[in-house]
Amino acid sequence: MSSVIVAGAVSCGTGPVSDVSSLPEADGKVRRVEPLSWWTGMKTPLQLLVQGEGISAFEVAVEGGKGVKVTGIHKADSPNYLFVDVAVSQNAAPGTYWLVFSRDGESFRYPYEIASRTAGSASRKGFTTADMIYLIMPDRFANGDPTNDSTTDTAEKADRDAFFGRHGGDIQGIVDHLDYIADLGATAIWPTPLLLDNEPEGSYHGYACADYYHIDPRFGTNELYRDFVSMAHEKGLKVIMDVVTNHCGTAHWWMEDLPFRDWIHQFDEYTGTNVCFSTNMDPNASKYDLNLQESGWFVPSMPDMNLDNPFVLDYFKQWAVWWIEYAGLDGFRVDTYPYNEKVPMSEWCAAVLDEYPGFNIVGECWTSSIPQLAYWQGGNGNKDGFDSHLPSIMDFPLQEAIGRGVPTDSHNWGEGMVRIYDCLSHDFVYHDLSKMLIFAGNHDIDRIGDVLRHNPDRLRIVMAMMATMRGIPQIFYGDEMMFVSKDRSQGHGGLRVDFPGGWAGDSLDFFSEEGRAAACVSTDGKPVPQGQIAELHDYTRKLFQWRKTKKVIHDGKTVHFMTRDNTYAYFRYDATDAVFVYINNSRGKKHVPWSHYAEITGGLHGGRDVITGESVEVSDSTVVGPRQVLIVEYSR
Repeated sequence: MSSVIVAGAVSCGTGPVSDVSSLPEADGKVRRVEPLSWWTGMKTPLQLLVQGEGISAFEVAVEGGKGVKVTGIHKADSPNYLFVDVAVSQNAAPGTYWLVFSRDGESFRYPYEIASRTAGSASRKGFTTADMIYLIMPDRFANGDPTNDSTTDTAEKADRDAFFGRHGGDIQGIVDHLDYIADLGATAIWPTPLLLDNEPEGSYHGYACADYYHIDPRFGTNELYRDFVSMAHEKGLKVIMDVVTNHCGTAHWWMEDLPFRDWIHQFDEYTGTNVCFSTNMDPNASKYDLNLQESGWFVPSMPDMNLDNPFVLDYFKQWAVWWIEYAGLDGFRVDTYPYNEKVPMSEWCAAVLDEYPGFNIVGECWTSSIPQLAYWQGGNGNKDGFDSHLPSIMDFPLQEAIGRGVPTDSHNWGEGMVRIYDCLSHDFVYHDLSKMLIFAGNHDIDRIGDVLRHNPDRLRIVMAMMATMRGIPQIFYGDEMMFVSKDRSQGHGGLRVDFPGGWAGDSLDFFSEEGRAAACVSTDGKPVPQGQIAELHDYTRKLFQWRKTKKVIHDGKTVHFMTRDNTYAYFRYDATDAVFVYINNSRGKKHVPWSHYAEITGGLHGGRDVITGESVEVSDSTVVGPRQVLIVEYSR
């Protein structure tokens, strides 16, 4: 027997239907049911969002087999929604069930699929320090299917010349180049959001979601996305889904008729966030400022979701679980993490990890403050007792230190490579260094090629650090070949350049070895020496292919040594191995002060240069050239 729950009162629903097959199907009376399907053996409670004209007047039951039943029905503010609690027992048979809607002698049915859960799904393992993540903006990576560049059911059409427009890259383009990604040494792929973004302009980035359960048709289909994940797995590549819980887009279908008035945060006039993350941990912060930080809209085209509404929170919990189970995902990257209400998001993380204990979630907590960043990592000993349950955090302080320290020749106090030393000296603040995502660039900040002023030697320094430092490295597509922005003056659209060779008719093809070797023009049209692009690519590939099996890099400890001459030295070590990294970021040659490292060098033997493969014996007489890196691996 079903029940209708309204303002705390419970009324009895209709009994079972004797012959559900005799009932007519919904035929448009039910517009949407989300999640789209479910599975047996799940821990996560199932609450269906049902949308349809006047649907709140109906009672609901489930027919079609034993072990699946309606346990509660919740009306929303809008009469066009019902939230239906459905219990799926452990012994429920997989198959097609029917949601039966009844009112005043009228009944109709809607099919709902309960599938068998894949064996071992709950024990999947997420991305770790053993991985290198390759970040892709799909619209700008490769166009594998030109037929879906523009579609009749989406607002913005493709225009490759549009600075902030859609260029036509898609999921098939990623699939077509999985071999390139794997060959580079990557073991995980993070595409920026692929769900429908139907804003009239600027929809290429995907961060203004218009439908949380469907891939944007200009990128592909749900089925193609699932196939992409499967094909990536076959090549040893994990897949991380970029998700946004803080906001949707103004083009989202529910914006025309919100389920509840407080489904999103609403104001009398447009009110943006104050971007004051400190209000989340500041003991002196006002409630006024905290409310603006959590509730203000990110931008006018991105309404702020209200996770304090329990129906919104449950919606996002099971949405996350649905995509993991449906597509076979290995991780989430959560956009604009501190903009969310922190307690509901803590519950969201805990719910996902309860279903998948080995899963990994990394949050974009964009702050230069190391203590504030540490606050967001789950398990951190925060004074206010708050635990985010967020496993991993993006190391923005390190990114900032690299961006400021590597491009300069300054020996002044606190500048140059000392910035990196100083940043890492704060590692005592963090709860778990193995769950920090390190990066030199991504889709929201200047390309590292721009920051380094197109200097290939300094790019090698950056890639060496990415391959040998603690944490989980992430490389932005094209940074392995020092891609630079098309036009930095116009913002993000310029750094999100097309990958040469990803479109039919491209004069350059950086996906192919031959194309890289022949290239003598950089992505901004400035000439570069022939072969330089290939050399940078091969250097990066060698480092990350080597890193794959180097457990001391994945799990080892760090000891580093400070100097004031724009050099930096550190060791990664464990009980059996050590890797020595010496970075000379100065203009002149430097002797390695090997004797200064006596506390760690005793017992090291069998030195091998990681890049050349040659045996090497480092001593005080070893010379490293200007803006060069020496990486030597040892046994202990």
